[in-house]
Amino acid sequence: MGQQPSLPKLKMFNDPVYGFITIPSETAFRIIEHPYFQRLRRIKQLGLSHLVYPGALHTRFQHSLGAMHLMTEALNSLVTKGYDISRHEIEMAEVAALLHDVGHGPFSHALENSIVDGINHEGISLLFMQRLNLDLDGGIETAIDIFQNDYPKKFLHHLVSGQLDVDRLDYLKRDSFFCGVAEGIVNNDRIIKTMNVLGDGIGIDAKGMYSLENFIFARRLMYWQVYLHKTVLSAEALLIRILRRARFLAGNGEKLFGTPSLLFFLEHSINKESFLADPDVLQHFARIDDFDVFTSVKTWANHPDFILSTLSQWLTHRELYRVEIQPEPFESQYVDHLRQLMLQEYPVAPDEIDYFLFTDVTSSYAYDPFDNRIGILLKSGEIMDLTKASGLFNLTILTEPDVKHVLGYPKKLKYLKKVT
Repeated sequence: MGQQPSLPKLKMFNDPVYGFITIPSETAFRIIEHPYFQRLRRIKQLGLSHLVYPGALHTRFQHSLGAMHLMTEALNSLVTKGYDISRHEIEMAEVAALLHDVGHGPFSHALENSIVDGINHEGISLLFMQRLNLDLDGGIETAIDIFQNDYPKKFLHHLVSGQLDVDRLDYLKRDSFFCGVAEGIVNNDRIIKTMNVLGDGIGIDAKGMYSLENFIFARRLMYWQVYLHKTVLSAEALLIRILRRARFLAGNGEKLFGTPSLLFFLEHSINKESFLADPDVLQHFARIDDFDVFTSVKTWANHPDFILSTLSQWLTHRELYRVEIQPEPFESQYVDHLRQLMLQEYPVAPDEIDYFLFTDVTSSYAYDPFDNRIGILLKSGEIMDLTKASGLFNLTILTEPDVKHVLGYPKKLKYLKKVT
């Protein structure tokens, strides 16, 4: 008998959430091995949330593998239902899911606009994908089209980025696992098994309604319990202001400690046009991660500049802003009172107060009525929007943004305002 051709060796990761994840293609494996993707091992998924939930030390690398795994599961489920999805389309959708977060900067969303201007992580992800496409001789062109919603089968994009996408399905389950927060636990298996292609988008069978309702409700709870927890907001605001001060000093000729690529972003004004005009900008971005930033912050704690050193010491020692959150804006008299206490207590100019005292507005949608809606396929064949098909939720909770006003200031002012 002739020798049988050898099958390619399957490569797997042992994931704490799903068990063994198989790398589905040679293309996916080559991307995972690339330095652009390996960098995600050094970027925490939840930024500074570990200051509240000590277990939240998982990375963008783990999340991206999870999103790819769920894409495989979702497409395999759709294929068994008779949908025409080719092997090439499955492979490219898996790659799009794998790379959807490759453009995240250090500490994820906390630094979205702190070291670059006018371009978000999705825009940088696209630049990375285009550069990888050159390295792979045009092998992921279709994945880029899916990522940008330029591919004819629009439901593939909605699985990458939509209201019922593999990104959300993974991060809710993964983040709740590592934070130890039960409210984010979602039945991904049932949601995926009941998925259907409805028009250009993704919906589910009516029998998956309860799992979908839990998914929507879990997202609302996770935002206020984890992602927008007031201590997380405090830590992120502090880090953003540290980077802002460092950029100000570096831009005025001050010599700061930092890795070469981090200093590149501190010393230059980098925007979307910079990335497009100079290929070296993306290379610099690919070299910075959480370690560059926090090593610098620890060193800046001894810098002679009062603002930079004070803020850096606070973050290093977890002495965060005191944060107040309420549904309505804070009274201007109250904010002005805190501002006057600030000027009396700290040696800063009036135009530097916002390094120590800030107001902000944050909001979250459980279900965005202006985004691609989730359809429910009834037994009759009728397709009904989630908000009409669900009898469990109040429509206002589902479709209106939950808006909170945020006020942050040094904890020392908490005691001063009581005695004045």
